[in-house]
Amino acid sequence: MQANETFRLMDEAGRSGRPFLFGIDFEMDEGFFVPDPLTQDDILFEVRGIGNAPAPAAKKAVPVTFSSAPESLTVYTRRFERIRQALMRGDSFLANLTIATPIEMNIGPDEVFRRSHAPYKILLPGRFVCFSPERFVHINKEGLISTNPMKGTIDASLPDAAEYLLSDYKETAEHHTIVDLLRNDLSRVARHVRVARFRYLDQLSTNRGDLLQMSSEITGTLPNDKRQDFGSILRELLPAGSISGAPKEATLEAIREAEGQKRGFYTGVFGYFDGESFDSAVIIRYIELLPDGSYLFRSGGGITINSQCADEYNETQQKVYLPF
Repeated sequence: MQANETFRLMDEAGRSGRPFLFGIDFEMDEGFFVPDPLTQDDILFEVRGIGNAPAPAAKKAVPVTFSSAPESLTVYTRRFERIRQALMRGDSFLANLTIATPIEMNIGPDEVFRRSHAPYKILLPGRFVCFSPERFVHINKEGLISTNPMKGTIDASLPDAAEYLLSDYKETAEHHTIVDLLRNDLSRVARHVRVARFRYLDQLSTNRGDLLQMSSEITGTLPNDKRQDFGSILRELLPAGSISGAPKEATLEAIREAEGQKRGFYTGVFGYFDGESFDSAVIIRYIELLPDGSYLFRSGGGITINSQCADEYNETQQKVYLPF
């Protein structure tokens, strides 16, 4: 389904109060729309505890084997330098650079979905499985819209990890930029936009150890006559600022050249409307299914003028994990 048709169906269902599940890819070319999603099991999903995910089978879990084969630092450096050129010219202040890492595991995407612990999960058969920690936008029935950009990651086992992350100059500058971008984005659709919470930390458990991630919360109030126009609202806000950059248009051009391929549903968004409130997530922590049966784990991070190439490369691999 084309993304424009998905947006249209979202507006239509939102105005009539009919529940739906949706997804939009990063390039806003492709989408999907599922009416009454709790009554189907073709696409499995869970949004903050609500969804159609089946209960885990009552049997001993098979131990998981998981390995990755990342691209070399040399290859990543070429991508990094293209982004750095845009930063040095002033075309961009912050750019999210992503890569695709081949992985091997002894369980399938359906088992990854069932075992994963994440606030947002979705399994699109034959395409991808996602276990995202990052909310995109939430809209309640009173028209309060909020977004929670996530920017800044560190190994939680490091000494004084939280203090280090909160005091790191590069991470602080990156987070300020994203908060400003998302505040401006929300101002396109909402009034009384403000930063409700600034730079709080969440801890994520993974098969490779715990991570700390830094987020902020930005809120606003939608006009009364636009509160259910979910497709139109997202059309204005996408692509998500936390996985693109600022300013968006010039940054997106640099990203396309550096990455050399479309992202597809990776770093797009998916979400669920229950008839009253709307919640959505950025499609990160993403395993892509290839036609030959192999898997790619897509990951990335924000690049600023203060970024060090080796550090950014390591962050892309730190984010290649299973959340159990």
